[in-house]
Amino acid sequence: MSPLDVKVLVPGNHLMGGLLGQRDELLRLVEAAFVEAEIHVRGNEISISGPEAERVGKLFEELVVLLELGQDLDPTKVDRTIEMVKADERPTDVLTTEVLKAAKGRTVRPKTSGQKRYVDAIRDNVVTFGIGPAGTGKSWLAVAMAVQALQLKQVNRIILTRPAVEAGERLGFLPGDLNAKIDPYLRPLFDALYDMVEPEGAQRLLDRGTVEVAPLAFMRGRTLNGSFIILDEAQNSTREQMKMFLTRIGFGSKAVITGDVTQVDVPSGRSGLVGLEQVLSGIAGLAFVRLTNRDVVRHRIVQDIVDAYERAGASESAGGADGRP
Repeated sequence: MSPLDVKVLVPGNHLMGGLLGQRDELLRLVEAAFVEAEIHVRGNEISISGPEAERVGKLFEELVVLLELGQDLDPTKVDRTIEMVKADERPTDVLTTEVLKAAKGRTVRPKTSGQKRYVDAIRDNVVTFGIGPAGTGKSWLAVAMAVQALQLKQVNRIILTRPAVEAGERLGFLPGDLNAKIDPYLRPLFDALYDMVEPEGAQRLLDRGTVEVAPLAFMRGRTLNGSFIILDEAQNSTREQMKMFLTRIGFGSKAVITGDVTQVDVPSGRSGLVGLEQVLSGIAGLAFVRLTNRDVVRHRIVQDIVDAYERAGASESAGGADGRP
C-alpha cells in the first residue's frame, strides 16, 4: 500500500448504514468534498487513495467514533465534520461536548469549533464577549450555559438584558407591565430559555424571580452578585451603557455579552461594543470570542447570506480605498 493509500476498518457491519447514509448519500457528500480522493467500500472496509487519502481516512475515523457514541449522522452534521477536518480540527472534540440536558431529552452541544471555543471561554472566564453574525448560536449557547450554572447552583439567578434601541430606552408607550413592555426586545432570549426548560418550568423561574428580565437602562445603580447575566445585542449599547453594565458585576457572578458589530442600530453610531477589545485587552478573567460564517448553524441559506454581505462589504472597502464611490 502506497503512502497515498489508506484503509479504514469499521468495527461492525451495523455501523455501515449510518456511516454511508441512505442510498450512500453521506458517502456522496464526502466524495464531493474531496474530489482528489478515490473511495471504495467493500463490506466494512473503506479504501481511500489519492493526495487527500489521509485526511479522508481521518474523517471516516471521526464519523465512526460519533456513531459509536450513539450520535446519528445527517448531511448537515457530515458537512460540519468535513469543514472541521479540512481545518485540521477534531470533530469529536467538538461534537461530543455536552453543555446541558435540555427539555424533552435533547442534549445541547456546540456544533462548530468556534462554538466550542465560546462555550469553553464562558466556562473559564468571569466575562465573555461572543461576537459574530446572525445564526452562530451566541445567545442560544449563552442561555444554555446560564441554565447549566443555575442547575449546578453556581449562581442563584439568571438576568437577561438587552438595549431597547427602537424605543430609545423609553418603554412607556407600550401597553402592559414591564415584562410586557420589554417582551418584544427580549423575545430571542425567551425563545432560547424555552428551548432549555419546559415552558411551565420557565414560567415558574420567571414568577419566582430566579430568571429576571430588564432593559439595559434599568441596570444602572445595581450590583449583581451570584448571578449569570446575559447582555444580548450589545452592539446597540452606547459606550456609557457598556461601561455601566460591566461595572454592575458582583461577587460570584458571570457575564456574557453577545453582539454583531455589523448590525449597529445606535442612533449616533457610537456602539459600546466596537473597539472594546482594544480597551479591555489584558484583563484576567475576560475573554473575546469571535464567531464567523463557519459557525452559522441555521439553515444553509443563512450562511450564504452572511457570506454575500461579507463579500459586498469587502468590495465596498476596496472601492473606497481606490477612491471610487
